[in-house]
Amino acid sequence: MFKRMLQAVGIGGPSVDTVLREGPCQPGESVSGEVRIGGASGSTRIQRIDLVLIAQVETADDQQGALEFRRVTVAEDFQLEAEQHTNIPFEIPLPWETPITALRGQALPGMRVGVRTEVAVARAVDTGDMDPLHVEPLPCQLPAIEALFGMGAQLKSADVEHGTISGVAQEFPFYQELEFFAPPELSGRINEIELTFVTRADSVDVVLEADRRGGLFTSGGDALGRIHRSHEEAVHTDWTSEIRSWLEAVAQSAGGFFGGGHDSHGKHEHSGHSGGGGVGGMVAAGAAGVAAGAVGGMMLDEAFEGEEEEGEEE
Repeated sequence: MFKRMLQAVGIGGPSVDTVLREGPCQPGESVSGEVRIGGASGSTRIQRIDLVLIAQVETADDQQGALEFRRVTVAEDFQLEAEQHTNIPFEIPLPWETPITALRGQALPGMRVGVRTEVAVARAVDTGDMDPLHVEPLPCQLPAIEALFGMGAQLKSADVEHGTISGVAQEFPFYQELEFFAPPELSGRINEIELTFVTRADSVDVVLEADRRGGLFTSGGDALGRIHRSHEEAVHTDWTSEIRSWLEAVAQSAGGFFGGGHDSHGKHEHSGHSGGGGVGGMVAAGAAGVAAGAVGGMMLDEAFEGEEEEGEEE
């Protein structure tokens, strides 16, 4: 429910509560629920109710920001009489590039993706709290994740970065990274592995980045690889074999083959290479720079203020 309850109306204005359908969802599906509005002491003209998908992203200067990536208008121009209550059902299509926020039913620490409610009334817009989404991986994404777990890799962190991946068509200017500690078999040769999915209605790009540890006669650096599959192909790919072969190639390659290029902010842009039968042959040097572009919406301390207040009240 709104913490700042329709301030434009003043004391006695209606309250708004957005209720999402319980349970997990997946990219490409729709999230349903209803907006419950009413209880005003007097008649109120509602101009518009929007539901906005927002994600916490890391910007080029290592700041955290809120980026809006879909907006749906669920009601427009209606009169709410005194003490009247009404429920407005809705469905929001989730883009295929929606970041995942949970694995195996467990929330990914640090991931914040959700729905924010905005109500336009009296020539002003009041913004509600964020309702978090429980987004699980698609069947075409999960096998690659499970393969890393099966190899003994442990999940270190997850975040969403503002930018684009070179050579990969994206709908939005952000991408999610799942960061893993290297499997024990590669300990001492590779530090960490980052896994990114760029998914579409008919296909998925699986992008891997490995942080190669330097040695006495070799330099370290980042190696990147990409494999493109249809959804069905991704489900049936032997990802353990694909990823292990690629990681071994990374670990054994000469140091001069890897680029450590980073811009002044330390952010990287993925260098994607299409490719043949698997990831194994797609080792590429890291390229400098993240594509420019301002993060939309407001900064997180405001965008997620209501969520944090709720946590403090509990």
